[in-house]
Amino acid sequence: MTTPFSALALDARFLANLDTLGYKSMTPVQAASLPPALEGRDLIVQAHTGSGKTAAFGIGMLNRLNPTLFAVQGLVLCPTRELADQVAQELRRLARGVGNIKILTLTGGVALRPQAASLEHGAHIVVGTPGRVRDHLARRTLDLKRVQVLVLDEADRMTDMGFYDDIAAVARDCPQWRQTLLFSATYPDDIRAATSELLRDPVEIVVDAAPTRPRIEQRFHEVPFESRDDAVATLLGNQPPGSAIVFCNTRVHCQELADLLHERGFAVRALYGELEQRERDEILLLFSNRTVSVLVATDVAARGLDIADLDVVINAGMTPDPEVYVHRIGRTGRAGATGLALTLCTSRDKKWVAQLENASGETADWQPLPPPVDTPPAPAPMLTLCIAGGKKDKLRPADLLGALTGDAGLTREQVGKINITQFTSYVAVAREVAGQALERLSKNAPLGGEFGAIKGRHFRMRLLAA
Repeated sequence: MTTPFSALALDARFLANLDTLGYKSMTPVQAASLPPALEGRDLIVQAHTGSGKTAAFGIGMLNRLNPTLFAVQGLVLCPTRELADQVAQELRRLARGVGNIKILTLTGGVALRPQAASLEHGAHIVVGTPGRVRDHLARRTLDLKRVQVLVLDEADRMTDMGFYDDIAAVARDCPQWRQTLLFSATYPDDIRAATSELLRDPVEIVVDAAPTRPRIEQRFHEVPFESRDDAVATLLGNQPPGSAIVFCNTRVHCQELADLLHERGFAVRALYGELEQRERDEILLLFSNRTVSVLVATDVAARGLDIADLDVVINAGMTPDPEVYVHRIGRTGRAGATGLALTLCTSRDKKWVAQLENASGETADWQPLPPPVDTPPAPAPMLTLCIAGGKKDKLRPADLLGALTGDAGLTREQVGKINITQFTSYVAVAREVAGQALERLSKNAPLGGEFGAIKGRHFRMRLLAA
């Protein structure tokens, strides 16, 4: 039996916005955590990514927020920049029913100065990584004395990454009377001991604590070491067109495999830790907006990467760590959907599969590799229009959508995700009309060529593909 959001004591405008966003009934983690959160209780919630935890803490935080007080009242700490960006985007959607709420993201990989400039204008909620938030506190560009709700998202991961000292320092800068909401996939004794001083008489909630593997079909294929890359191409070729993440154990293999798949016509990019932050951000954006169909990644992307409707995860090599394996395949089969995980193993990898069987209590499903297909892979459905203008130019999603559906003559259905950063905007456009859209926008700009017009202003534009 599900519980509707209308059962909660929330403002009518907030409930109407939830309904517009498709939030009809609460997930188990939301039903268990929202009532005590709305009462102001501290929480320890064990729940996995994809369970609806962002809305669980976001609704409680927004309910306590005073829109007329232009001070940081909510703080969310996340382990990675990617997760922080995703959390901030979801909070902005949830906040539409509250009023004019400003939400800032403070993470590493970008300059401090623009973030400090944004903070000077005030914000209601900050979402950030512990190190960067602490940097701003040290420089006195961030004031947390009005924080009412502190959220620790993926607390186990932040502790594993060595962020505990930063978390504790940030918490000391928040008022002692604040509400603290801790969300974690696991809550072992060491993390319990470390975080106990941050919480006051917390309510402990365990929801779907076991990994979500029953919703994920897992197949294992034995292949010779030298045939792994060809086998990945075969597996991808046998899947319906969609999105896939392929995990590799090393950066070198990651790049080599991405190059091979690119040669064979797949819309693919490689993602690994040594890339510049700007490159990582752009690759993830192209993957999430369906300009890139296949992401070949090292385990840098295994945590904090939340891609909706991911069709398949492929392990190009078996990992010796069962927990890493679970995090990898957990990118598919999200929020109750079914998923598919395919793992390639050499004869030497079988001992790691046996270790996984022992840890999970499940028997691996070994299957022969399917035959290669002759048809070329389908192209990615979207291209991305990259515009050299962003928040600093006061561009809004409505401006970009208006230009594309007006001057460029596209339908709303031909425009996909719109992402606006400080200096650059990205719009996913249906592949078959992307060139036409750029040409029409350029015709309205006297400079022509690589410039296009939006609201009578001219910006440099180009199309990005895989």
